[in-house]
Amino acid sequence: MTTTFPRRREALAILAAAAFARPAHAAEPRVATVDWSVLETLLALGIAPVAAPELLQFREVAVEPAVPGTVTDLGLRGTVNFELLLLSRPELIYSSSFYVSSEPRLTRIAPVERFSIYAPGRPPYEPAAVMMRSIGTRLGKSSEAERYIAETEAEFASLREQLKPHAARPVIPINLGDARHFRVFGADSMFGEVLKRLGLANAWTDDTSYSAMAPVGLEALARTPKAWIAVIPPVPPGALEVLSASAFWNALPNLRQGRLLQLASINPYGGLPAARRFARLLTEALLAQAPAHG
Repeated sequence: MTTTFPRRREALAILAAAAFARPAHAAEPRVATVDWSVLETLLALGIAPVAAPELLQFREVAVEPAVPGTVTDLGLRGTVNFELLLLSRPELIYSSSFYVSSEPRLTRIAPVERFSIYAPGRPPYEPAAVMMRSIGTRLGKSSEAERYIAETEAEFASLREQLKPHAARPVIPINLGDARHFRVFGADSMFGEVLKRLGLANAWTDDTSYSAMAPVGLEALARTPKAWIAVIPPVPPGALEVLSASAFWNALPNLRQGRLLQLASINPYGGLPAARRFARLLTEALLAQAPAHG
């Protein structure tokens, strides 16, 4: 007699379907996300999603908020593991405009709600606040969302007051691509938006595409001789060592006058938590230079 075994995907679907039953007393839906800005926002509201992508990388790049060990890692953001997502039993999946191509498959697992924070030429701060309010309302965390937004504005106001002595000098926020090129963040980036809210000017005034422009040759920094250069990780291995021996790099007025800020890692496409982290780290770095620069 021949026994027919279900295919692997069918077996996974059967297991997942059997697991979908929830206790009647469960208060909030099981949510998953494929986007880091949503992940930041959920965690900031005290909500641990059942699944999210690239958690090891998130902990290195975004750093905060902390991700509980209970969250299932779905693998790469662009190619999430749909089987793991299915077995995580989400009842709601949060996505963003970066992952529209994945939505047909996501909707076969659970309803999808999409947010669009980053768009060409549009500052992302207000859309990030709208996203936080929307998630808060949807998941019963409205008061937490409003409190977080109010605390963010209050923190910016406090940091802006501390930075008044530095307000006359612009900042150029960059990632190093290698020892000869960089990626620069413009007015439609979260970094650019935070600079404005801190009372600081962004030294990069050219257009960007989805928040940043890359690759930009190192020689472009000669156009911003009065700016603070804020280097945001990741930094390619050996890049700073090569630059330290570069005659051009060391001849830049910014470098000669000690206006180089090396910040800790921040998610460049994050939500309000990333905005607060950048504001705090930049302020700390600038104030640490105060004795030398008056």
